[in-house]
Amino acid sequence: MRLPSLHKCHVFAAILALGAAAPSHAANPIITDVFTADPAAMVCGDTVYLYTGHDEAKPKQGYFMQDWLCYSSKDMKTWTSHGAILSVKDFPWATSDAWASQVIERAGKFYWYINAVTSDHAKYGNRAIGVAVSDSPTGPFKDAIGAPLVTDKMTFGAIDPTVIIDDDGQAYLFWGNPRCYYAKLKPNMIELDGDIQPVDGLPDYTEAPWVHKRGNIYYLSYSTGFPEKTSYSTAPKITGPWTPRGLLAEGAFNSSTIHQAIIEFKGQWYFVYHNGAIQRPSPGGSSRRSVCIDYLYYNPDGTMKRVVQTTEGLDLPPQ
Repeated sequence: MRLPSLHKCHVFAAILALGAAAPSHAANPIITDVFTADPAAMVCGDTVYLYTGHDEAKPKQGYFMQDWLCYSSKDMKTWTSHGAILSVKDFPWATSDAWASQVIERAGKFYWYINAVTSDHAKYGNRAIGVAVSDSPTGPFKDAIGAPLVTDKMTFGAIDPTVIIDDDGQAYLFWGNPRCYYAKLKPNMIELDGDIQPVDGLPDYTEAPWVHKRGNIYYLSYSTGFPEKTSYSTAPKITGPWTPRGLLAEGAFNSSTIHQAIIEFKGQWYFVYHNGAIQRPSPGGSSRRSVCIDYLYYNPDGTMKRVVQTTEGLDLPPQ
């Protein structure tokens, strides 16, 4: 089949349309056959790609995560699974713990920022952030540099990477626990460009930063406290100054973490997160989590309304 000349995201959307879709499931959690956690979502053309961690812990066991999963949807309700398309084994410097990650597209390539435990603690520290690259949002992905991009030796708590490309084309990487940091990325997306900077204006910051822009306002949402809730700050520029805006979401059911992603798709905003709600065929919990999606709304002044976490999810009509 020959496809017309389109933006690369639209080409992949057309290819996906040829395949069989999974059964529709808009209630929360949205995926019930495996445990999924730490969601990150990317809009590419008319398709949303959902990238998640993969909880495989036995009941009452701590985190056990060795790969990342991918799903796609054209309506946020019907999700197609693309399986485990990236693993800690794909990074020669990593050994375990496939924690939070995010994928972004630039110039027809897809960059996946991940974090994992390192194999050389003396050189890198315990944890580090790496980056994989692919010509397709569903892979195959490969380690882009053969070494970490950010390590615990550079900033303690090198976890939870999130990335954004600003309107002027400059890309920024944010990360961190128990403090948030950011740095510019070079146009190749696999090298830092300049010094690492701390982020101020995030009261009670714990982890899980996510940056997005709506209109002229930048939003930095993050997990706060423990068990975690989601708070956020706003700024007139990606570099700040950040003004605290308070709580965005209460803690997730049956989970000590919540780890949000925020996207706009076809004019509607969404809050993507995880909880520990699944009880069958095996019980969920803080290390056996499941991705959920609820609607996100804004006030006239640009602040975000408190997210209402529901079991109905997107089975509810938008307001």
